[in-house]
Amino acid sequence: MDDAEQDVLAYMTFPKEHRAKLHSTNPIERLNGEIKRRTEVVGIFPNDEAILRLVGALLLEQNDEWAVQRARYMTLQTIAQMGNDPFVGLPAVAN
Repeated sequence: MDDAEQDVLAYMTFPKEHRAKLHSTNPIERLNGEIKRRTEVVGIFPNDEAILRLVGALLLEQNDEWAVQRARYMTLQTIAQMGNDPFVGLPAVAN
């Protein structure tokens, strides 16, 4: 447990208003359940690209829903505050 302390407490580097939203995996579990439900309806996919299109569309749809629910999820404005934090950041995008 001592070795994992930094990983376990990583959420503490996020702004205070984000911490309550990070304590639960319910939104991710709900999203995974929706992906499972929709892929089971299709049953057999003709190729890998078809799976990627369906799951990608579901993820884009969910992202749009989360983006407009300002009171429930993290907003771009509050995430922008973390931009200079060396412990919290996004990897650079390759060109």
